[in-house]
Amino acid sequence: MDFSGRSGEMGVFVMVAQEGSLSAAARALGLTPSAVSRIIARTEQRLGTRLLLRTTRAITFTAEGEAYLRAARRILADMAEVEEAIADQGVPRGRLRVSAALGHGRLAIVPLVAAFSAHYPNIVIDLTLGDEVVDILGGQADVAVRFGHLPDSPLTARKIGDTGQVVVASPGYLQRHGTPQEPEDLLRHNCLRFNFRRAEPNWPFIRDGREFFLKVSGNIECSSGEALAQLAREGAGIARIGEFSVAEDLQNGDLVPLLETWNPDDREPIHAVFIGGAAMPARVRVFVDFLLEQHRI
Repeated sequence: MDFSGRSGEMGVFVMVAQEGSLSAAARALGLTPSAVSRIIARTEQRLGTRLLLRTTRAITFTAEGEAYLRAARRILADMAEVEEAIADQGVPRGRLRVSAALGHGRLAIVPLVAAFSAHYPNIVIDLTLGDEVVDILGGQADVAVRFGHLPDSPLTARKIGDTGQVVVASPGYLQRHGTPQEPEDLLRHNCLRFNFRRAEPNWPFIRDGREFFLKVSGNIECSSGEALAQLAREGAGIARIGEFSVAEDLQNGDLVPLLETWNPDDREPIHAVFIGGAAMPARVRVFVDFLLEQHRI
């Protein structure tokens, strides 16, 4: 590989970030640590700013270094995509990094990934399930499936579905503690709640056409809807979670829907989020199109 050009310098910089040190990056690239150091210094001199802060134990990135790293990853990925498209006459291929929430990913996205891979065997799906928000612009994922209303950003979002919320409890819990007949009865029950920042701390209901919010409380909070569903099945309390998380439990009778007369039927949108534009890789485009075509989200 030619490291004299700007793309070569970007490749070295990205490798340093990936490996965590100049010496490890040098080994991966087949260079000496001093050669890697000179390439980084040359890049910093050309840009007129410090990109890395080096100590004997670790390296850290300056704000300019973080920005350069994000841009370098995008540029190198675009170059690889263009070369792959030309070499393979436009056949989508390469590694596609997909991020999805743990519960929804397991129940809805994993089956779709299995079907997608059968249609596009040349695309390697790198699927990560977790409830943390990944940095797409920073190169942590190509496509992320996200819930709720999205903040303004340079990313492109396509709505692939939505989900409602339902209040549930196990038959065992209701037998021990009684069944709420109206929303205010929840004040005497142990309510299982989400603990992440975007979660609404109060539960919404509707009466006489007007929505109101009830401040519930309980002794268990969790970041995962799937975990809250399991806790509800175990009889730990009453939960208000996405319909997709408990559809099978409701069908089997493991959980019972509560207070449906007062359900405001609030819907939470589900989006596929990615970097759009003319340079969008074909593998991203076909995956998002595949999600939009499905009706099981």
